[in-house]
This record gives sequence, structure tokens and C-alpha cells, in this order.
Amino acid sequence: MRYWLIGLLFLVACDTGTTSFSGGKELVLSDTSRDASCTYMTRNAQGQIVVSWVENEQLYYAVSPDEGLTFSKGKLIPTTSGIQAHPENMPKMVFRPNGEVIAMYGTQSGDPRNKYAGKVYYTRSVDAGANWLPAQPLVTDTASYDQRYFDMALLPSGEAVTIWLDNRKNDTKEGSTLYIATTGKAPGFQKERQIAQTVCQCCRTALYVDADGGLHATFRDIINDTIRDMVHIVSADGGATFSPPVRISADNWAINGCPHTGPALVKNAQGLHFAWFTMGGGQGVFYCQSPDNGITYTRRESISALPTAKHPQITALKNGDLALVWDEAVDTSGSRIGIQHKAGNGEKIAAGFITSADAYANFPVLKTVGEGKVLVAYKKVKGKREEVCVQLVTL
Repeated sequence: MRYWLIGLLFLVACDTGTTSFSGGKELVLSDTSRDASCTYMTRNAQGQIVVSWVENEQLYYAVSPDEGLTFSKGKLIPTTSGIQAHPENMPKMVFRPNGEVIAMYGTQSGDPRNKYAGKVYYTRSVDAGANWLPAQPLVTDTASYDQRYFDMALLPSGEAVTIWLDNRKNDTKEGSTLYIATTGKAPGFQKERQIAQTVCQCCRTALYVDADGGLHATFRDIINDTIRDMVHIVSADGGATFSPPVRISADNWAINGCPHTGPALVKNAQGLHFAWFTMGGGQGVFYCQSPDNGITYTRRESISALPTAKHPQITALKNGDLALVWDEAVDTSGSRIGIQHKAGNGEKIAAGFITSADAYANFPVLKTVGEGKVLVAYKKVKGKREEVCVQLVTL
């Protein structure tokens, strides 16, 4: 199968009906003398915002003591190396309540059976990041030569859980298998097992734990051999069992290729909320919701006027409102970060952009900070360098 990136660019003027958001000063977190990419955002055990990124094939992170106003200098995780800097397969970190920190990342596999194959490694710190243990492979089974597009989260028990795409499967159908593993009594991840098959081989997966302990996974599935639409599964028992995959939207995107743009989800009092990219029945970033925990889904709605919109992320604010971010190519030399503010029921309140059209900024991630604010991190091209930037945005 040939893997390829869909990159249709459209010449447009400017979007209409947008709102100017109040953005704070753009901060550059990475070393400006080196290329940086693969932004990710989480919180540590003390509740502080942590932004991580890749520089020189290693993982760095910075901590904010004041909800995104300032950040510490980027700190290297020395036991990471050979990271493949793919913004849809970005490294991730989890900070467990017991002081353990886990950093997970992907490398190239170099396996002759698949030139695109990757390997997933993780490294642990048992003292809140002061020292790091040697990196180890997520999978030790020699039948597995390709692991990619992982996600991690914390369970209510304080254990960490991860999902990833794996070449191991029980049939000859197109696609990868979605695996899951959790931490437990022994160090590291254990009890790996399959939870879904025929998954699109190169789109980011999304793992989310809701306030009730429900474990949700969303990914692009391959349906009837040709259709690559987003599906949702949920576990009420900590990942021991999952519901059957259900399409969040019948886009019917028939494509023999890989879009390299995955889904995002979050839950508030009104239900589950999803954002994703498709070229089925229209092109761009779309949104829908499920008021009943994945039984039914609302009709999708387009998030951006431009069909080049991709790579969405979504979060819930403290009051239950929603914020979505994405990137969109404006022409052949520019890309900007879009943002939309929604009410808790999904109704649009405002939309706009936090970077200029000629800035070439993309792959945003976000976290709620304070009341009515989000912190957005993204990659931005400046001169001949790629930088990791953050910006506080008031909705």
C-alpha cells in the first residue's frame, strides 16, 4: 500500500464572519538555533501546565508555574534518542500521582517488511523527572515490527494506559490493529491486548478518560475495505472490555491512502464532542456530538470555511464551554491556526485566528487555563527554522 499525505491547497482571500480573540504574547519555548516540532501539552502531578516538543531527535519539556504566563527553560529528557519528528505521532508524557513520569515516543523501525514501520519506546522517571531510566520498547513480541500513532492517559486509579497501532492482526484485511496496555504492580506497561482491527495505519488515535472513569478511544477505521471514517469505542471497566466501533459520522470517505490527520474528543455535561478531518461528502474539519455516551451522534457541521483545515484538537473549559483549534493552509506559502469557541451544547459562539496567514503555523494543541482562557501550543516557521510557540488566548 502506498502511504501519502493529502495536501490540496486552495488560493483564497480571507475568511469572513470571524472574531478577533484576545491573544497574549507569543512565547517561543524551543531553542531557536535548532528545528523543533511535535508539540504536546499536559499537566504534571502538581497541576502545572507542561509543554513538550522534539529537538535534535530528543524530547524536551517546559513547565509553567502560572498557567501559561511564563515557562521554565526547556529541559532535556536524556534517555530519549532517535525520535522520528512526526507531528501526528508526537511524543507524549503522563505524570502519575505517585511521582512517576512516563515519556513515550516513536522512532523509525528500519524493518524491510515495511519501509514506513516505526517502533514505540518509553522512558520512566520515578522521582518526578529528576532522573530518567533507560528507554525500553513498548512491545517486546518479535512478531510486532510496526508500532505507531499511540496515545496515553491516566486512569482514576492513578495507573497509566496507552493505545497504539500495531502490525499484528488475526486476518488479512487492510489496516492495523489497535492495542492497549496499562501500568500495574510491575514497572512499565503490561497486559497488552487487541481492542480493534482494520484501523487506518497512519492517523493519530485519541484516548480520553472522562470524569466517571469511562475510557474512550477514537480512530479512523477502514470500513468495507475502502471507507476510512472515524469511529468511537468506550470502556466502562478500565479498558478490560470495549463497545463495538461505531461511526461518529457516515462520511463514506473512500480512499486507498493515509490522510495523516487524526480525531479529537472531549466530554462535558452535555455529552461527548468530536472533531476530525475528512474528504467524504465535503473536505475539511468537522464537529459532532453524542449526548448519550456514544449511542447516537448529531449531524456533523463544518468548522472552517476552508477545505484545507486539518489537525483539530478540542478541550472543555471550566464552565463546560468548548474550544477547538486546527490549522489551515491559506496558500502555497502560509498556514494559520484557527480557533472556535462553542457553548457547552455545541452551539458556535465565535471563531477566528490566532496567527497570521503568512506565518506558516500548524499542528496546534491546547489546554484550558483559568476562567475562559486556553493555552495553545504550535509549530511555527521563522526564517529557516521551526519553533515551538505558545500563546494564551481569552475566549
